[in-house]
Amino acid sequence: MSGRIKTLNRPAGSRILGVGAYRPMRVVSNSEICEQIESTPEWIESRSGIQSRRFAAAEESLGAMAATAGGKALASAGVEIADVGCILVATMSHVTQSPSVATDVAGRLGAENSAAFDIAAACAGFCHALAVASDMVLAGSARYVLVIGAERMSDIIDPHDRGTAFVFGDGAGAIVVGPSETAAIGPVVWGSDPSGRDAIAHDHSYLDWRDNPRLPWPTMRMAGQRVYRWASWQMAPVARRALEVAGITANDLAAFIPHQANVRIINMICKVLDLPETVVVARDIATDGNTSGASIPMAMDRVLASGEVPSGGLALLIGFGAGLVYAAQVVQLP
Repeated sequence: MSGRIKTLNRPAGSRILGVGAYRPMRVVSNSEICEQIESTPEWIESRSGIQSRRFAAAEESLGAMAATAGGKALASAGVEIADVGCILVATMSHVTQSPSVATDVAGRLGAENSAAFDIAAACAGFCHALAVASDMVLAGSARYVLVIGAERMSDIIDPHDRGTAFVFGDGAGAIVVGPSETAAIGPVVWGSDPSGRDAIAHDHSYLDWRDNPRLPWPTMRMAGQRVYRWASWQMAPVARRALEVAGITANDLAAFIPHQANVRIINMICKVLDLPETVVVARDIATDGNTSGASIPMAMDRVLASGEVPSGGLALLIGFGAGLVYAAQVVQLP
């Protein structure tokens, strides 16, 4: 006996319908960071572009920040939580491990039947989650997908480590992806370079810490110069391919919203891509630091709120981080 699998009515395209963000209340200056590391505020800013960052308080949990950003994105999109088919959370700082942050968000927002799971792709996690969400909408797996990047990087860094203490911050950003009559999210260009797995990694495992409590809490370490060289030179070709597969050139862009890793990396990629001066470049890192998987949606929220980029403008997104992993795509902004 033969049969046929029923196909769903699928949309012609997918798009970002709304954006939201949450920034913790506490602002941490470079001077405060320098109380625990041997450095100066001027050196930190010159090397990274960071003037301040935000650290979450105890009550600003990963789930709470993610849900707040997600609620704002839903309101921006005009979409009810009951209509959301899936909740995706990109994070690398969920130390509880299980259950997922996404199920926490579902509970906080009142989603009763949504699929909910986390995506672990470090600082490139948001772009990975966006690609998965777009494919879900195009395949008919979900009509609306809530995509969130949320991080409490202050939980996984050593405040005395000169290589990471000044770099990272906390926060959350979110978007809603839904159907569109035309393609408004370009194909993803993604991949990995596992030869660089040790460039950004924890100094030891939680198993080591469990078996020997005298060890310090496992924290993330980074080979800064190695990561800088890789991101500055290897990510521009990835970004260029994302433009090509979207069928546009840099001249068509209204904005460039990269992962907020380091302002020198951002500037180098802009230079290699030869971006026109008309393209607005997100440099959210100055006041938020590197918020890993949350950095792109947080920067997107700020760029849109500033009014610098018109609704419907095209933006190039690119994320890159521990793994080493990367992902890039062109999107039409809501």
